[in-house]
Amino acid sequence: MPSISDVESALRGVMDPELGGDIIELGMVPKIELSDEGDATIHVALTIAACPMRDQIEGDVVRKVEAMPGIRSAKVEVTAMTQSQRSDLMAKARFMAREEAQPTQVNPMTRVIAVGSGKGGVGKSSVSVNLAVALKELGYKIGVLDADIWGFSLPRMLGATGRLEANEDRKIVPEDANGIQLVSTGLLVETEDTALMWRGLMLSKALEQFLQDVAWDQDLDYLILDLPPGTGDIQMALARLLPQAEMIVVTTPQKAAQKVAARVADMARRSFMPVVGIIENMSGFTTPSGEHFDLFGVGGGQELADELGVPLITQVPLDPEVVAGGDGGAPVVSAKPDSPSAEAFRQAAKQLTQLVPPVEDETCTARIKVLEDQLERLQADSTDA
Repeated sequence: MPSISDVESALRGVMDPELGGDIIELGMVPKIELSDEGDATIHVALTIAACPMRDQIEGDVVRKVEAMPGIRSAKVEVTAMTQSQRSDLMAKARFMAREEAQPTQVNPMTRVIAVGSGKGGVGKSSVSVNLAVALKELGYKIGVLDADIWGFSLPRMLGATGRLEANEDRKIVPEDANGIQLVSTGLLVETEDTALMWRGLMLSKALEQFLQDVAWDQDLDYLILDLPPGTGDIQMALARLLPQAEMIVVTTPQKAAQKVAARVADMARRSFMPVVGIIENMSGFTTPSGEHFDLFGVGGGQELADELGVPLITQVPLDPEVVAGGDGGAPVVSAKPDSPSAEAFRQAAKQLTQLVPPVEDETCTARIKVLEDQLERLQADSTDA
């Protein structure tokens, strides 16, 4: 007679086609019963009782178990998961998707920083652009991916006017935007007024192509991803496609914006994407005479950072020069380097390199080779002596 562990082993061949894992690994089999006569009862918990995959999973379970020597019959008892069980299942599925991610054209040693926000209008793209320029000024090689497929804006903000083309290997070549590698759907459409009317699956496929079919330089230190607002298809696809990605959350001081930003942080963490820190944008306005106005409230960024247990990286003041620089293709960090906003972005770049330092050129394997060479020289010297 087979044991319960033998039946579990057989059931590892039954896959949930939607979640991409076997039903044992996903925790979908809470109980297995075996009678002395060889009758097996398999209890299977599905996400919902009316799961479209129910018939397929039941049939696969019966075939796998009844094919085992010593099993006379097999039947399946289906139950619906509780909310807690569904949450655990989805967490396992997201983790498995990250662990089994296919390689992309992004070097695993490149630091990937996703800039996200819970809502639009908080200046996420301005933060992405100026953070990239500030990192470049620190001497790092930078790439920027405009992952806001519908709402692309980075070509204008970085002053890029070219079009993406393919090389001889049929890989897309990033546009050079003043020393920063840039990829955006804005470099594919005829004009920036063209609307992209794409559904969710097409958005995910576009992001996948930008990661797998773009000839990103293999010596990039940082790749900045400007995400669309919210917690939709692009964010979930990113967590699956780039396991090394980490997130910076952008918010304004306003309480409402802070609460919405908390959702994108929650999405990141539930997708096993670390949150590096918070950037508070539009953090008050100071007139030329020195009078200060907190136009969007006070403290939202710090409250969110405290809530998440991550640092408040910087507070960027409300500055007309940021808007002018974005519209004119001259980011404020380079166009107005003495402005308070430029200084805030430079501060953010410096702190980012401390929170997520670039990968050292000297890898472990390279160090082992050095030690082996040293050992060979010592052995040769002792032989000569």
